[in-house]
Amino acid sequence: MKFRFKITLCMLALLSMLFGIGGSLLICESFADSLKREKDAAFGVYQMVWSTLQIVNGLDPYLDSEAIKETMEQLCEQKSSAWSALQLRTDTEILYETNPVKASYFTNQPRLPHSEECLFFTIENKEGGAFLILTGAMTANDDEILYLSTAHDISALYAMRQIQQRTYLQVFFVLLLLCAVLSYTVAKLLTAPLQALSQASRAIASGQLASRVLVCSEDEVGMVSTDFNAMAEQLEDKIAELNEALERQEQFVGSFAHEMKTPMTSLIGYAELLQNGLLTQAEQSEATYYIYAEGKRLEKLSRKLLQLLVLKHKDLPLVPLRPADLLEGLVERLRPLCAAKQITISCECQDGQCYLEPDLVWSMLLNLADNAQKAMEHGGHIHFKLEMLEDGCRIYVLDNGRGIPEEALIHLTEAFYRADKARSREQGGFGLGLALCQEIVKLHNGSLQFGNQAKRGAYVIAELKGGRV
Repeated sequence: MKFRFKITLCMLALLSMLFGIGGSLLICESFADSLKREKDAAFGVYQMVWSTLQIVNGLDPYLDSEAIKETMEQLCEQKSSAWSALQLRTDTEILYETNPVKASYFTNQPRLPHSEECLFFTIENKEGGAFLILTGAMTANDDEILYLSTAHDISALYAMRQIQQRTYLQVFFVLLLLCAVLSYTVAKLLTAPLQALSQASRAIASGQLASRVLVCSEDEVGMVSTDFNAMAEQLEDKIAELNEALERQEQFVGSFAHEMKTPMTSLIGYAELLQNGLLTQAEQSEATYYIYAEGKRLEKLSRKLLQLLVLKHKDLPLVPLRPADLLEGLVERLRPLCAAKQITISCECQDGQCYLEPDLVWSMLLNLADNAQKAMEHGGHIHFKLEMLEDGCRIYVLDNGRGIPEEALIHLTEAFYRADKARSREQGGFGLGLALCQEIVKLHNGSLQFGNQAKRGAYVIAELKGGRV
């Protein structure tokens, strides 16, 4: 059963209970008030009859019955409309009665004690009539007890109650129908956002990740819709990230396969030639050197790949040290190698300590220096600059080489990406050095930026945020 039907049924059950109880109480209360008024009127007649008898006859039981009859007849002529039947009797005889047919109602009335009190009770006959019976006793002369009973027709009162009940049932069913329509409409409006959520959920499950729910309120349903949209956006972002990661992985595998294909083909070709003995001594020497050189290059490639994979799943134990010591030591080590290529190298360092992983930072600096050397074919200058930060350090690598193509800036840290593929292959590059640098910087909660200087050359800014000592 749909939720809207459950709401409708619950509302109808609640309204039926409220209307049923409320209507019954109103009808009963109205009937009770009307009956009370009839009792008050009957009691007024009862007192009037007793008063008349006391005044005229002095309640003398030994008076002649004819005298009592004459007095009651005179009273009945004046007040006949006040009752349907009237009876005056003693314990042994009936002194006076009107309408003997209806006076028969008095025969089954409960016996009263001999005291001055009165009793009310109702009688319903087979014809559908209803009568209010009032009977009371009073002590006359010589302790004689007189009983006065009056019957009052209250059939109209019962008939009115029946009419009220029928009218109420008719009104009740009409109201119940209207309430059913109104309840269903309200339930449909209330559950419409939930239905929209359900449709959006099915759409997302089928692959339509851009599906969203329109938020039209600030209540709990609106909050759920907002949270659903936020969840859908995060899901879409995560799936986009996964697709990007999958695409990068596919590119990585493709680049690796391409990187391995050419040297492996050459290695297999030279090996076949050597095996068949079809080469001269000079050609054998050349083939052997090529096999050795390509083998060393593939070994270097595998080592860098292994390092890259290890860094992606490694937690670093950072230690406090002076980054200036690393940078100055690197410059002194590279100075002779750079001099052979007519490249000068310098550094400018601020003093201070921070938390780093020395081996990885050393590897990062070597890769950055190596890329700077490859950018200068006919000599140049490489400058390192160290700035201490509140939560780490910032290292600048500046060169006056040929610079970096603008379209390549956003791809430099991608594995196997090379801005100049031909020159990189000649220089033994694989496009993995900057990817390694990026992972090392990430492990230090930092960032890596690339750009071109205003006049000539490129710059690299590496921020390492392992914390200050």
